[in-house]
Amino acid sequence: MNIWNYVTIFSVTLVIILILIQTRGASLGAGLGGSGEVNTVRRGSDKSIHQLTIILVFIFAASILMTIVSQ
Repeated sequence: MNIWNYVTIFSVTLVIILILIQTRGASLGAGLGGSGEVNTVRRGSDKSIHQLTIILVFIFAASILMTIVSQ
């Protein structure tokens, strides 16, 4: 196992955790886009978690590509 495999496992684990932490609403309908909320601006810790999730997804994708290239 090379270093990219460890980076992939670590980043995907963090992405899963961060996605589960993010809340959009209290019901299943809210998760499917039926929340009916007018205000959709992310603020505070919600914005930070969202940005960190995006960064980790890019790290995950890059580590997958580097794993493929290094083989």
